[in-house]
Amino acid sequence: MIPAVPATVDGGVHDGAQSANAPLLPETSLKGQRPPARQKRPSTVLPAIAWTVLLLALAGLVVYRQGHGGGQAAAPGDQVAAAGRVVEVAASRGVVQGVSEKSTAPALLGGGAYDWTNAMLAWQRTAFHFQPQKNWMNDPNGPLYYKGWYHLFYQWNPDGAVWGNITWGHAVSRDLVHWLHLPLAMVPDHWYDINGVWTGSATQLPDGRIMMLYTGSTEDGVQVQLLAEPADPSDPLLRRWAKSEANPVLVPPPGVGLTDFRDPTTAWLNPADKAWRIAIGSKNQEHAGLALVYSTEDFVHYDLLPTLLHVVQGTGMWECVDFYPVSAELAAGVGLDTSAAPGPGVKHVLKASLDYDRNDYYAIGTYDPATDRWAPDDAAIDVGIGLRYDYGKFYASKTFYDPVGRRRVLWGWIGESDSERADVLKGWASLQSIPRTVLMDTKTGSNLLQWPVVEVENLRMRGKRFDGLDLQPGSVVPLDVGRATQFQVQAGAAAAGSVAAGAEAPYNCSASAGAAGRGLLGPFGLLVVADDSLSEQTAVYFYLVRGADGKLSTHFCQDAFRSSRANDLVKAVYGSSVPVLTGEDLSVRILVDHSIVESFAQGGRTCITSRVYPTKAIYDSARVFLFNNATNVNVTAKSIKIWELNSAYIRPYPDSS
Repeated sequence: MIPAVPATVDGGVHDGAQSANAPLLPETSLKGQRPPARQKRPSTVLPAIAWTVLLLALAGLVVYRQGHGGGQAAAPGDQVAAAGRVVEVAASRGVVQGVSEKSTAPALLGGGAYDWTNAMLAWQRTAFHFQPQKNWMNDPNGPLYYKGWYHLFYQWNPDGAVWGNITWGHAVSRDLVHWLHLPLAMVPDHWYDINGVWTGSATQLPDGRIMMLYTGSTEDGVQVQLLAEPADPSDPLLRRWAKSEANPVLVPPPGVGLTDFRDPTTAWLNPADKAWRIAIGSKNQEHAGLALVYSTEDFVHYDLLPTLLHVVQGTGMWECVDFYPVSAELAAGVGLDTSAAPGPGVKHVLKASLDYDRNDYYAIGTYDPATDRWAPDDAAIDVGIGLRYDYGKFYASKTFYDPVGRRRVLWGWIGESDSERADVLKGWASLQSIPRTVLMDTKTGSNLLQWPVVEVENLRMRGKRFDGLDLQPGSVVPLDVGRATQFQVQAGAAAAGSVAAGAEAPYNCSASAGAAGRGLLGPFGLLVVADDSLSEQTAVYFYLVRGADGKLSTHFCQDAFRSSRANDLVKAVYGSSVPVLTGEDLSVRILVDHSIVESFAQGGRTCITSRVYPTKAIYDSARVFLFNNATNVNVTAKSIKIWELNSAYIRPYPDSS
């Protein structure tokens, strides 16, 4: 059985870290107010190493006795306390300014501010996930490949570890893993973006020119669309950008709220009239999320089309809309350019980041270039009410087409789950996900497959393998991998024998007791970032349920309830159901990099990302275990491969000072 960790109250200092809602209005006004005052925050440095666990196969489900367990989550709270003092935290950041919530304060568990030590906070710095040298980061912006370099731009606060003062950071890489920091790409220095250089997308024209469209927040906080181009197109590092004299190129149209008009997509070429199209997220007066469509030939002059790309009732403001084609051909295995023409064997993905719950939803469907409308293949899993890229901490994502790898690559913002107080102490906040390739799952025909880019495997160093490990009900088996602060797991399972008759109640990862809640056929999986006594652990697991029709459904979950003794954290169980086809083993791949756990089930059909902040399971004390907390099933781990991963040594470009 999995022991629960009792609630504790503790607080500390840090010295280490490596180097919107507004009413719809009929007209637009573009005047305004100055951005908030800036304040300095400290920065620090931490080297790190990595582990990879690859290929865990679980098999041999055998009937045993019944049983069950339970668990309990703490209540939410708005403030934290330590040593008799109350530390106020911001109730909200971003919403008043017209964007989604940028603070964890409204969701923090009740309790005291933990006494974080320098060593604890320094350990949280990752080794191979992209993050700036210091301060706050959020949305990935305008990723592209240009003259031998991958480029990543991102929302960054140069002056602090909380959201605000948003500029565009910039980094380049030859392989999507080893990144070099460059000077800021764009700063809020004009009336039309003085309150923030917000999210944008890059479009590469057939002649090689780059058009960077982004949202600016004006003096009055009005959201407008802006154009920038490289000041020196011959520079492969794209170190200087020139904002268009025509800015703003778009303002909120009549009927759209002044703060409900943001995040332009990469443009695609419409085959019907050979003009470019972009989509911009918004909402209507009935709280329906929607994507406006504009046509342009020069990226300066635009026509608002009379039809919406798509609209879904009850989903609220759509941020960071993304729209791209995927191949539906069997065994295609490649991505498609954003302007790939619709037709047989091509589907289109529409994704929106929902402002109200900060999750990224997508649906697969058909785009009609004659009407500039998109329709989902299955209305029951439309955008905002169905599938998600990731069922954990993952938001404001953006894809781009990599012409060298012939693949579509996905970036996602991984925010913190701790308090702003802790972020200020450690001097930084937020990560980017490992870049993921995106393909249509042609076996199911109904979902995407996401997988870490293959270049991550170049970080592998020494490894270990375990085969044929049997797990009895209620058992926990340690894996001797030494120091395990970063790693990756992949798993498979098959049922053998009969299962007790009768249907079980429906299962929901987020509403469950997590890995401590026992059922006939689950949970079973791995415990990562765990200490020897299991007082701290993050569980990645499968849970099978037999329905009234006698069929099994499979759930994939990630449980951070017992990930830390600290209380000033958001601790949750994330997850969803995952399709498992006849004859398939269960499979999972897990990347652990200090304070982030990214998991990919069934080849990437369902993905989960968690942030974890252990106080004991750090450095040489971090362990990995297999567990089986089901009451009626034997589990056999067929094969487990574990690799230590090298650091990506993300650092400044040599001459970027």
